[in-house]
Amino acid sequence: MSLINQLKNRFRSGLHDERGDVPGWVLITLMTAGLVMIIWGLAGPALSGIFEQAIDRVSGI
Repeated sequence: MSLINQLKNRFRSGLHDERGDVPGWVLITLMTAGLVMIIWGLAGPALSGIFEQAIDRVSGI
């Protein structure tokens, strides 16, 4: 079997291989969402205070 045929067979088998790590991706997504919620909860009040101060300074001109 030639090298070209071997590469074609590997490519075709890769296209039909539907084994994926779906539970891993689900876990990563849930953990990321959890971290965003925690960080937002901790930093939200401080960020809104900074935003309000910036708007007040711009509006005061």
